[in-house]
Amino acid sequence: MSYAGDLTPQAAWDLLAETPDAILVDVRTEAEWRYVGVPDTYELGREPHLIEWVQYPTMTPNPEFLAQLQATGVQPGQPIVFLCRSGQRSIGAAVAATAAGLGPAYNVLEGFEGGLDHEAKRGHEGWKAAGLPWHQA
Repeated sequence: MSYAGDLTPQAAWDLLAETPDAILVDVRTEAEWRYVGVPDTYELGREPHLIEWVQYPTMTPNPEFLAQLQATGVQPGQPIVFLCRSGQRSIGAAVAATAAGLGPAYNVLEGFEGGLDHEAKRGHEGWKAAGLPWHQA
């Protein structure tokens, strides 16, 4: 594995709560943040960082991703928790951060709203389904 590992949504929240310098980076698109919602880490005394891994609407890689990540002030050795819709794009972000010497970088399994269920719908797993704090952007 070329990143620190995968965390369940609850384990990600626990790491953020227990590690004051850990940051949450939501790598979904602006459209997803706006229309689906964003994780809410304000009760932990910090806000999530919103950095697109791919750019909407073309869904092409964000060439500024690492520069935008570094602009958050993250330092080597500082834990980074990456979140996307279903836990796929965030793997790429965790790998890229690790390759750049940042992290430990973690991927949140199931993402913000999980994969498709048997009815081709999301929302049965992930950050929201786990009852973790979130709000509409």
